[in-house]
Amino acid sequence: MEQPGPNGAPMIRIEHVDKHFGELHVLKDINLEVTTGQVVVVLGPSGSGKSTLCRAINRLEPVDSGTIAVDGRPLPAEGRELAQLRADVGMVFQSFNLFPYKTVIENVIEGPVIVQGLRSADARAYGLELLNKVGLADKADAYPSKISGGQQQRAAIARALAMRPKAMLFDEPTSSLDPELVGEVLRVMEQVAGEGMTMLVATHEMGFARKVADRVMFLDQGRVLELGTPDELFGRPRHERLRRFLNKVLV
Repeated sequence: MEQPGPNGAPMIRIEHVDKHFGELHVLKDINLEVTTGQVVVVLGPSGSGKSTLCRAINRLEPVDSGTIAVDGRPLPAEGRELAQLRADVGMVFQSFNLFPYKTVIENVIEGPVIVQGLRSADARAYGLELLNKVGLADKADAYPSKISGGQQQRAAIARALAMRPKAMLFDEPTSSLDPELVGEVLRVMEQVAGEGMTMLVATHEMGFARKVADRVMFLDQGRVLELGTPDELFGRPRHERLRRFLNKVLV
């Protein structure tokens, strides 16, 4: 059994999950608990299954076997319950996925207005509050094409937060950014973590993992090779595969 997190309660529970894409076995008997308020960072080489794991938790990818539960409830297959799950579990993608024909504030408040029925005026005030949190209040009426990639990703984080989620998934949120823009996104993520959000973050950002994660999971070829504290994985890696990985990425 996993060690309890800061508040003791499991928010995400993954048990014996397997996933194939045709003949390719991308997730192999994955087991993980993310307790309420905890930050778990998932590391691994490209193709290790990190993105598939994130997408499975939000049921953007159905699994072949095993179970995933969020806040004590198994993932629903479809319908209104699935829509509620996706409101409860915010997701930030690699490629921002903002609507190009909507302004930043319109992107942020669409969910609260359409899904939750929030009045437009109230939604705009709330959206501006979130944009101020991520340092984009002055870009509220800009279109995504007129702001930088880092600003677009911060807007995407605000959009996910707008649904008041119970947990947040980050699927390599800085991998599409120019290096000089990465820090501004990581600072916002660190702020969100510091406010107690339950987070699962698939990333190559070792500094973020060391500084912010409560636990780090290393995936390789769809398997969990190591799971422990940042000090354990970075300071005392047990598997030769993890040692080789760290030697390449920690320069």
